[in-house]
Amino acid sequence: MIGVLVVDDQSMVREGFAALLSAQPDIEVLGTAGDGQAGVELAAALAAEGRGPDVVLMDVRMPRLDGIEATRALLGGGVEPAPRVLVLTTFDLDDHVHAALRAGASGFLLKHAPAAELLHAVRVVAAGDSLLAPEVTRRLIAHYLATGPTPADERRPAKLAALTPRETEVLTLVGRGLSNREIADALFVVEQTAKTHVSRVFAKLGLRDRAQAVVLAYETGLVRPGG
Repeated sequence: MIGVLVVDDQSMVREGFAALLSAQPDIEVLGTAGDGQAGVELAAALAAEGRGPDVVLMDVRMPRLDGIEATRALLGGGVEPAPRVLVLTTFDLDDHVHAALRAGASGFLLKHAPAAELLHAVRVVAAGDSLLAPEVTRRLIAHYLATGPTPADERRPAKLAALTPRETEVLTLVGRGLSNREIADALFVVEQTAKTHVSRVFAKLGLRDRAQAVVLAYETGLVRPGG
């Protein structure tokens, strides 16, 4: 059973998501909160009872504590075990998308996405993978095109020094959005070998999932938009 916490300051949206999720046989809504601070406090209280959420569905713009800071609080040791965060966004939140990824969010979903996409996203994130809606991914890349290299580019050697040449190649392919199967095809290896390479890269760099890997690949200049 996937335990979900819904955090959104709009009561109709919050209740609608909760009702949809509760109707699924494999999902349990553990609670709802109307702002980031309340969400963090509720997640911590549930974790203390041994019922910590697997996934937190997190709005971005909220009073008291926004979704970015709430994500940092949840994933920075405020809740153990740390849940996975699925951020709800809209087309005008490019900077917030980037900030939430850096804060450790595992995925993004547009607020107007169909119900089936929401359910799929929750299950994907709960299973330990990451999810970026195609529209969000395109706008995230556009953000990098507009802003150019970040100061993190200068830290590329130190960040990636622990990787072997093959692992660096694997990180590049992950950064370009390839799945394990596609990475295997590109490297002419079996899928299990590709999966092992990806796991080693994540372990060496302290990455939680593919979403963080994509951010690192772009921030270090390993992958360039359009490259």
